[in-house]
Amino acid sequence: MAGPTGRGNSLGAALNTLLRSQVTPRHRLSSYTARHWHAQLSQLTGTRRGYQALEDAGLGVTAQTLINWLSDPEYNIRRSYRDIIHTAYENAAVVPADPIPDHVKRGQFEISGVVRTGEDERERGTRRAAPLRIDGSRGTWDAIEERWLAGELTDDELEDHFIDDVIVADIGEGTDGWEFPGASYAVELR
Repeated sequence: MAGPTGRGNSLGAALNTLLRSQVTPRHRLSSYTARHWHAQLSQLTGTRRGYQALEDAGLGVTAQTLINWLSDPEYNIRRSYRDIIHTAYENAAVVPADPIPDHVKRGQFEISGVVRTGEDERERGTRRAAPLRIDGSRGTWDAIEERWLAGELTDDELEDHFIDDVIVADIGEGTDGWEFPGASYAVELR
């Protein structure tokens, strides 16, 4: 039975597609588009998450002050309060990434596409050649997960870390390192 598969124009893109199919990445909520402090405050005070963001940003005002501010969009508040509201709004708009699940880190990866090590370059995952099989449980996922949680895991970084921290940990350095110079890859998780 086939497992989830990621496809892309590079190994990193295919891995990122696969990863995003398994776990929610860090992302910005599309509903957070307000520009004026009053609209931002109105949206923040509509949810528990928003109140928490205001508290985390350091807004220390009474409930009555909030009511006064919300009742009059022209109310003149200090710039420092507007800055706190804006910071809280930006923080509430970002949904943190879920950690990479263990079933991914312990999974078996089958990579189809052009694989090169030293002078040996071949198309893997065809009728003539099996996919490159990698045991993810032998790898070290710390650097990948750190960048994933920070929302900074680009396709290129994921490819580099997957090669260095997972492929090499599982099957070794290869003849002269591992390269994936093709233009189309599929990565299946089993």
